[in-house]
Order: sequence, then structure tokens, then C-alpha cells
Amino acid sequence: MSQVFDSRCVLAVQDLKISTDFYTQVLGFQIDPVNAPRWSFLSKDSFKLMLGECADEVAASEIGNHSWFVRLMIDDLDEYHRVISSRGAEVLSEPADKRWGLREFVIRTPDGHRIMFSEPIGQQEKKSG
Repeated sequence: MSQVFDSRCVLAVQDLKISTDFYTQVLGFQIDPVNAPRWSFLSKDSFKLMLGECADEVAASEIGNHSWFVRLMIDDLDEYHRVISSRGAEVLSEPADKRWGLREFVIRTPDGHRIMFSEPIGQQEKKSG
């Protein structure tokens, strides 16, 4: 049977330079070596993303609850929160333990997409213990 062996999420953004700078300089993504006009191919560890400049489309900031983009499971959540906050990320909710067993926080991108970062509660203690 066929297997998915790679993937890349695609987001429409209003200003490609502003969004690319946000993902690279604030969130720590790298620019992947793909040359495509009006597109940025980015990655952070195993997560891959394409940003396409669509200046005439409705911005995610205008679609309210439908602006959710992705949940990324990460390790060292509190440290990542500290780093990206110090770089200017707009944090919508601070790290907090949730009853479903995850510690989470949410940010908003320059276009209004929301990204949730999560880590299993107790994961950091397991690593240091």
C-alpha cells in the first residue's frame, strides 16, 4: 500500500518577506533551497512549510476561529516560549498545563494564523531525571 513519506503545509500570506522573516527570525525556521518565485519553502526540524504570497486573498486575521493553522509537538516548550517571546512573537496564551495531559501555548503570525505548541506534561522531568 502507498505510504506518505513527506509533507509540507501550505499557507497563503499577504507579504512574503514579512512572513518569511517571522518564521525564520522569530520562530527559528530555516529557508530550504527551493527556488520558486513568490514562495518560501521553510522547515523546522521535521516540520515543513510553504508560504505563498497572495496579497489579494482574505487574511487569516479576518477569518476568526478559522485561522487555526497547526499544533506542533515540541520538547522544551517553556524554553521555546521564552526564546520566541523575546524575539517578538505575539503570544495569545501563555504556557499552561491542560487537563488532556499537554502543556500548551498559542501564538499568532503576522497574517493572523494561530499556531499551538504542545508538550506532554512531565516530559521535561523525564529527560532530566
